[in-house]
Amino acid sequence: MQLRMTSQRELILRELKKSKKHLTADELYERVKKLMPRISLATVYRNLELLSDVELIRKLEVSGRQKRFDSELEDHDHIYCVQCHCIENLNIGNNTVSLAAGHMKGYTITGRRLEVTGICPRCQRKQIKKDGKHSKGGGTVGCAKKGVLSDEQKEVLVAMKNCDEPCASKDIAAATGLETKQVSCRITALKKKGYVESPVRCKYAITNDGITALNA
Repeated sequence: MQLRMTSQRELILRELKKSKKHLTADELYERVKKLMPRISLATVYRNLELLSDVELIRKLEVSGRQKRFDSELEDHDHIYCVQCHCIENLNIGNNTVSLAAGHMKGYTITGRRLEVTGICPRCQRKQIKKDGKHSKGGGTVGCAKKGVLSDEQKEVLVAMKNCDEPCASKDIAAATGLETKQVSCRITALKKKGYVESPVRCKYAITNDGITALNA
C-alpha cells in the first residue's frame, strides 16, 4: 500500500519524530494544531492509523490503554510505568525466545513483543516524598485515591460500559443528560486516570481499569 504524503501527514510525522516520545493522538494533536490550527483531532487520529498501516510509524497498545505511536522503526521493546503510564524504549539486545513446534499451535511466527511493567524513577521519588510527609505528620500512609469517582464520572463510565462499541461525546451526553462540554471534561479526567481510551475518530471506550473502578 502506497500512501501519498500530504502536508498534514508530513507535519504529524515530523512532530512525532521531533518529540522523541511515545505520544497519544491527543498529545500529538495539541502539538500539531499550534502549527496547523485548522486541523481536527479526527484528522490526526485517521492519519496516525494510516501511517501505522504503511509502517512509517509503530502503533503501541500497552495493557489495554490508550494507543500511543512510536516513530522509531528499529526493533526494540518497551517498559511501561503502571502509575503515570509513561512508556520508554527498552533495549535488551537479542532476546529471541525459542519455541518448540508443539508450543506454536500451528502458527508461523512472524514476530514477538516483550512488554515490561514497573514503576518509573519519577513515580518512585514522588512516592518516597509522599510517604515522608505522611510519616512526619504522624499519620499512616494510605493508598492513592485514584479509584475515587465523582457521580458524573460514574455516569460517563456507565454509559461507555453499556455501549457495544466506542461512542462519541454526544452519545454519552444523550445517555447521561449531561452537556457535551461537561462530558468532555469528565472524559479528560478519566483518561488521565487510565479509565478511558480513545480508539479512533474522537470516540471513547472504557478500559479494564475503568470497569474495575466502576465496580469498586
